[in-house]
Amino acid sequence: MDVIYRHGSASVADVVQQLSGKPAYSTVRAQLRMLEQKGYLRHEENGLRYMYVPTVSQQEARQSMLRYLVDTFFDGSAGQVLTMLLGNRNVRLSDEELDEIEQLIEQAKRSGRP
Repeated sequence: MDVIYRHGSASVADVVQQLSGKPAYSTVRAQLRMLEQKGYLRHEENGLRYMYVPTVSQQEARQSMLRYLVDTFFDGSAGQVLTMLLGNRNVRLSDEELDEIEQLIEQAKRSGRP
């Protein structure tokens, strides 16, 4: 999805070329088809190849993927995700990012959100 968002549209070959590790063409094609079936992409025919175009904003896609991650791996707990991120020595957060997180936590406390 990142490749497609960066370029506005991309073919399977374009995506394969941009990915590290050089996954198999058929694997990328299958993933793009799955994303199309889920409504994140649509394709346009350009000669003999399909060009994939996003159907949702990058922000919407990120939110959807994050919901899936939180629900699947953290039993629906955003707190567990934050604890994992902030406690992980391999995660590097800038002072600005930490300040933003702190502000969001304070806003959540003030608004009474659980």
